[in-house]
Amino acid sequence: MVHRGAPTLLNCVILPTLLLRLSAVMVRRGLLAWLSRVGVLLVVVCCCLSLLYVITCSPHADELMAGQPLPRAGGMAMPGGPSRPGGVGGAPIGPAGREGFQALLQEREEQHRQHIASLKKQIAQLKEALQERSEQLKGLQDSVEKTAGKGTVGDVADDHSHSDLQEFLRSQLSRAEVHSGVRLPSEYAVVPFESFTLQRIYQLEMGLTRHPEEKPVRKDRRDELGEVVESALHALNAPNQGGDKAKASKVYTPSDFIEGIARTEKDKGTLYELTFRGEQKQEFRRLLLFRPFGPLMKVKSELVETANMAINIVLPLSQRADKFRQFMHNFREVCVKQDGRVHLTVVYFGKDQMNEVKGTLENTSRELNFHNFTLIQLNEEFSRGRGLDVGARAWKGGNVLLFFCDVDIFFTADFLNTCRLNAQPGKKVFYPVLFSQYNPAVIYGSRDHIPPVEQQLIIKKDTGFWRDFGFGMTCQYRSDFINIGGFDVDIKGWGGEDVHLYRKYLHSNLLVVRAPSRGLFHLWHEKHCADELPPDQYKMCMQSKAMNEASHGQLGMLLFRHEIEAHLRKQKQRSGAKKP
Repeated sequence: MVHRGAPTLLNCVILPTLLLRLSAVMVRRGLLAWLSRVGVLLVVVCCCLSLLYVITCSPHADELMAGQPLPRAGGMAMPGGPSRPGGVGGAPIGPAGREGFQALLQEREEQHRQHIASLKKQIAQLKEALQERSEQLKGLQDSVEKTAGKGTVGDVADDHSHSDLQEFLRSQLSRAEVHSGVRLPSEYAVVPFESFTLQRIYQLEMGLTRHPEEKPVRKDRRDELGEVVESALHALNAPNQGGDKAKASKVYTPSDFIEGIARTEKDKGTLYELTFRGEQKQEFRRLLLFRPFGPLMKVKSELVETANMAINIVLPLSQRADKFRQFMHNFREVCVKQDGRVHLTVVYFGKDQMNEVKGTLENTSRELNFHNFTLIQLNEEFSRGRGLDVGARAWKGGNVLLFFCDVDIFFTADFLNTCRLNAQPGKKVFYPVLFSQYNPAVIYGSRDHIPPVEQQLIIKKDTGFWRDFGFGMTCQYRSDFINIGGFDVDIKGWGGEDVHLYRKYLHSNLLVVRAPSRGLFHLWHEKHCADELPPDQYKMCMQSKAMNEASHGQLGMLLFRHEIEAHLRKQKQRSGAKKP
């Protein structure tokens, strides 16, 4: 029994001393650097002690353990293996023992690194497979919904399989101008590209308020371009499967993106071409992405009855009795004689020319037996927002469709129907973009050749422009106007009140329908910007005044008319000199 217990007692006495000496050595050489390795050493030593205790206490281990040295603390040899210097029962661990521990730890660390790299690769492959399956599922769901709308759900599995979907996407790609161009009849048939970076969009879309360089304001536009760049980076950094060595030699980031161009063919899809910096200075990577459009899908079909949809036209006015007579001429022809479902509310500011305005209304009422009008007089400073707010709230006949109008507006009967169809209580408000006329004296050469107003209503580049920066004309139901809070009545004078109301609707849950209207015109009139206006309103007024005069080409002809007249005189003199 003494012989069996001697190894255990030896380990219990000598091992702590050995560990203390080892710790002292490691402290001198830097405890922090060897802390992790000491932990591994303690685990190995405990395992050896447990194994030694089992072997020592076994009744069959007497002969095997007799005369055999203990296993080396840092080694992996089993009992009965060769003995080496530096064991527990011998001298303290020397440089050879430390090198063994270090080699073991390095081997384990390398194994962990390889395992982590393998896991990362598997995760990337799983993400790619999951994305592919999600796209397939989404395509099949869209196909099911489309087929359900047609009433043939039972044939979805056969007629709209994944292969059919892929074939459709490939057909969209082949029809679009991606790999090769198509013959076009003229330069007007070209669909231009817009270029973009991570922060800016450069576009050729026409419109006076469009800037050649702008930031994407709409969130869906920002998300669209962000998704395109992210997809391109994912494709560039995906595991190399096509033998492209350059693909795996660099990790691409958003800072490598230089520029992209995009173009939408409305019946095919959107093409994106993106350029990234390559690994070398003169090297670039270019990716083509295509977003195909799917087939048409019916969302809703409904019958809209407008026979009982009355419109209350609210008109704020101050003086300008002559313009009011012109407005009432259009009102009589369109609203009274053609439509017959319109009420007119005039909110007049002040007393000057009040009698003329009142007389015009009474004449219309007497001649056409028309009584659907209201005249409200306010003895205060003119404020368009205040007048519209008072006129809208003065209606007592329940919920009604309001059309906020100005005295220099001309509209057709078709526009009144458009107003009814594009506004819905609690759901939609209509903000038409009207066509604004240029100065007729400039368009037709002189005041003597100006045709009647009805003949001037021509939508062409030289006759006017879409007033896409104006929000004063709008169709909305009275309930929506009241619930949104109405106008800011503190705004005085010209401009500003319409933008505030427009922003209120944009911040609500109502759908804002903004579209050009071919039946709504702003008649030209000379604009006067009052000196009493604040600087920001005065600047807006002057900008509007400058835009209303003529097109760029017509203004250029006026600016260079002296040179043009001189050229014509020279041509006339030359032609006269050539005659005998």
